[in-house]
Amino acid sequence: MWKKRIFILLVVLGASSLFAQQTTNTNKKGFAADGYDVVAYFEDKATEGEKAFVTEIEGVKYKFSSAENLKKFKANPKKYQPQYGGWCGYAIGAKNEKVDINPKTFEIRDGKLYLFYNSWGINTLKLWNEEGAEVLKKKADENWRKL
Repeated sequence: MWKKRIFILLVVLGASSLFAQQTTNTNKKGFAADGYDVVAYFEDKATEGEKAFVTEIEGVKYKFSSAENLKKFKANPKKYQPQYGGWCGYAIGAKNEKVDINPKTFEIRDGKLYLFYNSWGINTLKLWNEEGAEVLKKKADENWRKL
């Protein structure tokens, strides 16, 4: 168990230096949620967006899987934008660090979208739930205000 925690810490520290100045987590093409449809998450689906359905809010681009989802987002972007700028919710809460995400690993909690890191055998959504999602969420909310 301690090896897993050390590995997480190394991942967090290494990744955080790459993204320290960036408020919103975007991929190389400038898309939030790695180009996944943030509205589809609310239907419990991790769905890649299409080039035909794109919008930009505050310099961040979003892709959608349908014109309907694009329309929903434009009507209320704050409802669908990922928490903590789209960075890993667990890392923000547990370590106060920005860590990239796997767009297929997500949770809708209290009507809000949370994204998580999931690679190299570490699923931070699982850790988020095992270690107490409500406590980590509270810590992440506090940490995000400082970041």
